[in-house]
Amino acid sequence: MLSTAALLANSTPAQLLPARELMAFTLASHILLVPFGVALPFITLLMHHRALRRNDPVALTLARRWSAVMAVQFAIGVVTGTVLSFELGLLWPGMMGRWGDVFGLGFGVEAWAFFLEAVLIAIYLYGWRRLKPWTHFWLAVPLPLAALMGAFGIIAANSWMNTPQGFRLDARGNPVDVDVRKAVFTPMFGPEYWHFVVAMLLTAGYVVAGVYAVGWLRGRRDRYHRLGFTLPFTVAAILTPVQFMLGDSAARAVFHKQPIKFAAMEIVWKTDTHVPEYMFGRLHPDGTVTGGLKIPQLDSILAGFSPDTKVTGLSSVAASDRPTATQATIAHWAFDIMVTIGSVLILLALWYAWSWWRHRDNPRSRWFYRCAALAGVACLVTVECGWITTEVGRQPWIVYNHMRVSEAVTSTGAGSLWAMLGIVMVVYVAVFGAFLAVILKMRTRWRIADEGSAARAEPPPETDTPYGPRSEPEPTTTGAAPGDGSGHTSGGAS
Repeated sequence: MLSTAALLANSTPAQLLPARELMAFTLASHILLVPFGVALPFITLLMHHRALRRNDPVALTLARRWSAVMAVQFAIGVVTGTVLSFELGLLWPGMMGRWGDVFGLGFGVEAWAFFLEAVLIAIYLYGWRRLKPWTHFWLAVPLPLAALMGAFGIIAANSWMNTPQGFRLDARGNPVDVDVRKAVFTPMFGPEYWHFVVAMLLTAGYVVAGVYAVGWLRGRRDRYHRLGFTLPFTVAAILTPVQFMLGDSAARAVFHKQPIKFAAMEIVWKTDTHVPEYMFGRLHPDGTVTGGLKIPQLDSILAGFSPDTKVTGLSSVAASDRPTATQATIAHWAFDIMVTIGSVLILLALWYAWSWWRHRDNPRSRWFYRCAALAGVACLVTVECGWITTEVGRQPWIVYNHMRVSEAVTSTGAGSLWAMLGIVMVVYVAVFGAFLAVILKMRTRWRIADEGSAARAEPPPETDTPYGPRSEPEPTTTGAAPGDGSGHTSGGAS
């Protein structure tokens, strides 16, 4: 064992660690924005549809403000997403050079979706004052679909890295005879894609609702905050049990298609039946597990619905072909944190459902709103944990069972990569700081506008009219009704 470890240490390129750290930092940063890029358009359009269908000015105000946040978030996502695209080629040229023709279509789909989403967001923002209400809404309907198409491309590429297929290797080991359909729709694509999409919707719903839950806790209990909380929280609460089932299905797919990754996620050392489940705990290089909560036979039951289910252990393959004990522990903790948070969120969703069933109203307990405010942060943690589980559990492979991470890494010196990591961290702190500053500035401006509208008997021109051109209103049209054919719909402050 010691000689194998020494051999691996000596054969590991010096630039591998900084390349991994740089990729991990940029991916972990970008993934925090993904739920809003994928799911916030859908939630915004739900609110927009409610506003138009019920002629609800409060809902219209919320939809317009969320669209502004969506645009700012998208601008930041362009920066972090572009950096990731460059890093794939610069940090891992071995993978892209050898396998790009096989799985590169996914990145192409994502790039086109990114471009289309940018155009649609621009049309949506432009249309608030220049298009008829329903025309504006229907032009925005493709926006969530473009976001889902982007997710399709990324998950297709990632699922191929986990279960590569759609090619054969020639005498020199290069992929030939590529079957694009098989390369896109791999065995892990379905479980990964739906688990990811629902996770994004659920996370965005809880984060947006959490903002208004904090407002409720601070005494802002008007209809604006109530509606801003209820719609996204309802979406998230409905999807929470669905996500739990999808997560269970995805884990079982890993059990069948990537047994060594599953062994890392569950820190299973020896292949056996009646395998216990460890909640947390630490795996040591000799196969022993310390700490955590041990539940007899549960791992076999979860994997195959029977304690007689055989679970493949890490020791069934050579040390060079499996995650290290430390990597397995990291993947295991990330997986358990994700499952634990998901279980708690189900309880929160049930609390919400019980209140609506009994009282047709949101819960009144401050503890409910405290939990709701924390749910968004918890969901962002689960998003990070999901990608940690996926990527760390696959080690040492960048293309599962075909190419190691060490074979794909760049030849750039380690010192240069460490310096680049430092620069990227400074830039990202500045970018995310600017993002938060803009959001807080928008929140302050909206709050001042709301307070000013409440203090005035009649709002000033253009502040309550999301639709229609910017122009000074004629004196004779001051009291015109919203449905007088002018195309104006009353709403909140812009």
